[in-house]
Amino acid sequence: MRRRDFIKAAGATALGAITAPRVHAQGTWPRPGRTVKFIVPWPPGAANDALGRLVAQRVQEKFGVNTVVENRTGGSGLIGTNAVIQAEPDGYTLLASAFNTAVMPLVLKGATFDPQVDLEIAARTAIAPLVCVITAARPQKTIPELIAAAKANPRDWLFAISALGSAGHLATIEFSRRTGVAFDLVPYRGTAPGLTDLIGGNVQLMIDPTFALLPAAKDGVRARPLAIAAKARSQLAPEVPTMAESGLPGFEFNSWYGVWAPKGTPREITGKVNALVQETMRDPATAANLTNQLLEPVIESIDESKKFIASEITRAGELLKLVNFQPS
Repeated sequence: MRRRDFIKAAGATALGAITAPRVHAQGTWPRPGRTVKFIVPWPPGAANDALGRLVAQRVQEKFGVNTVVENRTGGSGLIGTNAVIQAEPDGYTLLASAFNTAVMPLVLKGATFDPQVDLEIAARTAIAPLVCVITAARPQKTIPELIAAAKANPRDWLFAISALGSAGHLATIEFSRRTGVAFDLVPYRGTAPGLTDLIGGNVQLMIDPTFALLPAAKDGVRARPLAIAAKARSQLAPEVPTMAESGLPGFEFNSWYGVWAPKGTPREITGKVNALVQETMRDPATAANLTNQLLEPVIESIDESKKFIASEITRAGELLKLVNFQPS
């Protein structure tokens, strides 16, 4: 299934109500007649948008209430995120976002909230492992070959960064640290322009989610995948080795997605959302659709999500400090 088909199946409108079937919800949340709003702080079409719509669809099917997905963009995700932080903690305004939410205060001066205090994680939904690709204009086909060439002439290598503070940015910092090569980084406003420059040979390397880079790199004509930053190889690209297999053990980075609620939202509510997400991600058809999109479903408890997010924030802070990164 193509990405646009998956998004369409999840309800691909920038602001679209999903009409509920004629059944009644059980318990105190969600109440019949109420609408559950999912705010996505990014434009329609991205993975977090599709996943937010998927969860919204499942809420209306499971509980018999109407749901609406609103793409409230701007401020590098800050406007939509703040809207949820300021909402009533009653479960009727939820945030469908990504890894960026957890590290936003480390990257943006205007992000004065604490993601572990001012938001309640309900569930992580999926992950997208990162992949390192190289322009086809360069002959290197493995990570060891790349490292050798970069050590010999470090100024001949530029790393494209889709966004400052992104998972790809952090992975690139760690790659530089682990290899001992001081790569120059070139930030872009998104993956697409960076990938375009990589294909054109203006930059040589990029680390970003598999779903964003592999389609353009898998055939090796315009770019080549060197290694995936995951525990195991991708089912859709089994020929691409992991970073561990390429000589960098423990090198694992992914972009991940989730659903948050405002601070103070009762655990009864976030627990229901978590149970629903787990149920959804266990569905074989849903899992297959995600796999075809180079995404992997996440099945974990709220406490497991909290522990994971805390570790991600710690790692991000340490890596950004390593390069003296200052929020802008």
